[in-house]
Amino acid sequence: MCLSTAYYNSKDEDNVAVRFVSEINVTEDSVLLTDVMGQQIEIKGRLKYVDLTGGTVVIETAA
Repeated sequence: MCLSTAYYNSKDEDNVAVRFVSEINVTEDSVLLTDVMGQQIEIKGRLKYVDLTGGTVVIETAA
């Protein structure tokens, strides 16, 4: 099983949004992340970068 860490705007430990992401759903203006325990968080923004092998997801947000 491959799990990822999602970050706000850049891959930096200070910008961690969600760890152990197992599912990603994208809409026009947001990204819905689900972790391995089933907890969900919706982030207003867009996918900026995804590295499936490295387990990294970066979401670009306003601000």
